[in-house]
Amino acid sequence: MVSFKMKLSYGLGALGKDYACAIVYIFLMYYFTDVLGLAPAFVGSLFLVARMWDAINDPAMGMIVDNTRTKWGKFRPWILIGTVLNALALIAMFFRPDGFEGKTLYVYISIVYILWGMTYTVMDIPFWSMIPALSSDKKEREEIAVVPRIFASLAWLTLGSFGLPVIAFLGKGNEGKGFTNLAIGIAIFFLITSILTVVNVKEQIISDKTSAKINLKDTFKLILKNDQLIVLIGTVLMFNLMAQLSGGVAIYYFKYVIKIENLFSVFVGFSGLAEMGSLFAFPLLSRTLGRKKVFFLACAFPVVGFTMLFISGALAPSNVMLVALSGIIAKIGSGLSLGISTVMLADVVDYGEYKFGSRNESVIFSVQTLLVKSASAISGWLIGMGLSMVGYVANVEQTADAILGIKYLMIMFPIILSILGYLIYKKYYKLNDEYYDEVLENLEEKRLATN
Repeated sequence: MVSFKMKLSYGLGALGKDYACAIVYIFLMYYFTDVLGLAPAFVGSLFLVARMWDAINDPAMGMIVDNTRTKWGKFRPWILIGTVLNALALIAMFFRPDGFEGKTLYVYISIVYILWGMTYTVMDIPFWSMIPALSSDKKEREEIAVVPRIFASLAWLTLGSFGLPVIAFLGKGNEGKGFTNLAIGIAIFFLITSILTVVNVKEQIISDKTSAKINLKDTFKLILKNDQLIVLIGTVLMFNLMAQLSGGVAIYYFKYVIKIENLFSVFVGFSGLAEMGSLFAFPLLSRTLGRKKVFFLACAFPVVGFTMLFISGALAPSNVMLVALSGIIAKIGSGLSLGISTVMLADVVDYGEYKFGSRNESVIFSVQTLLVKSASAISGWLIGMGLSMVGYVANVEQTADAILGIKYLMIMFPIILSILGYLIYKKYYKLNDEYYDEVLENLEEKRLATN
């Protein structure tokens, strides 16, 4: 039984971790292009190149965590180490050293961004990998999984809603200084909450300390031969691409297309509230409707929400209520997708143990970290290259082509991605209902037989 103190500490860890993540995914593209003045095409390409390295780096970190054997468990030491390193990288990324211009600035940004991605991996993989090690009960696992997601959504909600005003306040007319001061504050809070997680959240299901360690070749084999993990990769990638693309381009959409920048905070704020609400409702909906229907809703709501945003933009672009309602409907689906994808990853850990006899939480959850960062990279590349192709120029009136391009990135692509995610799930995912119950029963029998 997982205590309230443990759940709260785990949630607070997610709050600090996702503040450090949200400032990057919400504002970094804007900070690089409109504050530092970097070329959008370069920024998009940097995001993509960095993620190519993560295709090796993230599974490798999963392997390292799964091979870790300490008296503090295999997750908590890396959470603490990764937090310290990532907090330093975060500050460096939003800090412009005096005299850094032209090529020097481009090189500096490239180095610190890649270091940020690597150190984020060190912390994020063991953090989420703890979920299947906290409980094997299906109902309790669903309840545990939504706790950090709710706190994470709170971070995105508050930073998206109040980030720009806070940056303006901290910068006192200097937007770059505002970003730097906010990053320092987030880094300190991040460290404090991670310490709470490390002290209070402990593994309940301990892997066999004498089990064979795996190498990098084994790691990739574990990923590639797990058919349900491959299916999950497809669906989660679609979810994350949808969220990252719309989230990354939203500030451009409201600033240049709608021409009411304050509506960005309205859209993000109400979206965040809806996401948190649907995460709270996820365990109940999962029990009453079943995961298949919940997954359908997770994909259907964004289609409706972004369609409404398109209609409101055409008919009443300055209508605050329509913008808020569009965000609410779209993010109800995102909240459900966050809850169900986290639980599905934990289920895939059980499936891997059932099929192959080894329980590799961190290797499997490394895929989640890689997918989040890959979605950010692909969406960043699409935004950067797309803006460059349609002639976007920062801080000026945009051309008709640029406005059309921003609309496609904000509305049409997320709709298509949501539909694709559902089609992949419906056709290939099978860890539902009777089959998954059979997997759990088989594992329980094996564990009892070995005790």
